[in-house]
Amino acid sequence: MTRWLIALLTLLAVASASAQSGQAGGNLYVAGGGFDFPATAERALAQNPASRFFLLVIGDAIRYLSLTAPPEMVEVRNRVARGNVQFLVCERDLQSGEIRLSDLVPGTVAVRGFPPPGSTALPVENKFYADEDPANLPWSTETLRRLRATCS
Repeated sequence: MTRWLIALLTLLAVASASAQSGQAGGNLYVAGGGFDFPATAERALAQNPASRFFLLVIGDAIRYLSLTAPPEMVEVRNRVARGNVQFLVCERDLQSGEIRLSDLVPGTVAVRGFPPPGSTALPVENKFYADEDPANLPWSTETLRRLRATCS
């Protein structure tokens, strides 16, 4: 219960900060986990009419990115995809095995959270894992930290 409360508070902080943020590398929005995909997507489009933004899709909202999504979900997804969006999902959501990255719309990027304490997978001086393409993720250190925290 405590973990879900912390996750929800983190999501609220990410959504609030990203809505106000004008940081380089694009704003971050979260759909799922209590944040409605259509409402979040519409807000992101309205706030970023000509600039790139990132939409992290978690939990049940991942259905919107599925290649087999119902037509009403596809319509919403396609509307947001016409904007300059990068769809993101958490690697941990894919590790459950219920959905694979190949089941999602092309271009969706899986994001890893922070590594466990003592790991050298993400050295302190690096913002990105060695095999990550920085072009697919927010450049802002603060936004990237929020993204990784949400996916941890």
